[in-house]
Amino acid sequence: MTFGQQMLFFFSAVGAFNGLLLGIYLLFVKKLKYLPDFFLGLLLLMLSIRVGISVCIYFYPDWPRIIPHMGLSGLFFVGPALYYYIKSSFQQEMFDLKSCRKWFGILTLILGAVGLLYLVFPVTWNHYFGTFIYTVWSIFIILSVYQFYIFSKQNSKSSSPFVFPVLFSNVIIFLTYQLISTGWIQIYCAGGSLVFSFVLYINFLILFNKKYHQISTKEPNKYSNKKISGEQADSFSLKLERLMISEELYKNPNLKLGDLASRMNMPAHQLSQLLNDNLGKSFATYINEYRIDEACEKIESGSYLKIEEIGYEVGFNSKSTFFSTFKKIKNTTPLLYKQSQTVIEPEFQSSNL
Repeated sequence: MTFGQQMLFFFSAVGAFNGLLLGIYLLFVKKLKYLPDFFLGLLLLMLSIRVGISVCIYFYPDWPRIIPHMGLSGLFFVGPALYYYIKSSFQQEMFDLKSCRKWFGILTLILGAVGLLYLVFPVTWNHYFGTFIYTVWSIFIILSVYQFYIFSKQNSKSSSPFVFPVLFSNVIIFLTYQLISTGWIQIYCAGGSLVFSFVLYINFLILFNKKYHQISTKEPNKYSNKKISGEQADSFSLKLERLMISEELYKNPNLKLGDLASRMNMPAHQLSQLLNDNLGKSFATYINEYRIDEACEKIESGSYLKIEEIGYEVGFNSKSTFFSTFKKIKNTTPLLYKQSQTVIEPEFQSSNL
């Protein structure tokens, strides 16, 4: 390769490489406490595989035929990953993971069947396989835009501020590859890879800008809070209680102050002030009291679940945290509490006799 080609290869491949690392990090390294991170990681991984293979095939066209097949197969899952990233970001704990797994299984079987035909009849299916992949991608891009529009129209709030940048970036990448594949724009295939690298780093800049803004405004917010009036605090408290009871948000083991504030349509620092100043509780204490109250109800009702299973059921993410929190709030252990209930019940029955 000439020096110019080497530079094109470098700039085309650097975005794919970094996207691949970030996708692997989100999928396999980072502890998944936030489901949309999984779909974002899958999206980046699949798109990076497609982009990376496109670059390699452009500069090294003698690679085996199976290599571009793998690139198109990766592209097949980009659309579904984007769709479920948007859906899970808005629906949060209401997201139907079981249905998502079913559809990913169906899509995998479809890809396997079509891919097998492509490998068995390469000449006949060479054009149709690519058309099939791009058609599926197009359908899911349209569904993703539609879902984002519906959620935005319903005034639903996403727990992630990066949903729109991710959607917008994928639409740009999609349009670029579509224009290249149709031949409407006569640019080399690595042009799509350059666009991917560009939008990836634009999103990095947006991420760091938001992080910097959050850090720069954190201290002023801390000291600029005005005390919430009694009437307003009562209204907020009633709304918070109704929200907790009706939607059982405390059962989400990864629930954060910011998530609850979003559901309350109020700033996180104001919710923190409401809890601390007006209710006299920290966020963790407030949530854990709901969890322990329901755990007690399950124990008293003679639940078939084991003690530790009850802890997981009500929102704790570990047995030790459940036991220590239970003892702190109820001044006893879950096991002793259960035993006390079994003792009280016969005594109550005998007194009625």
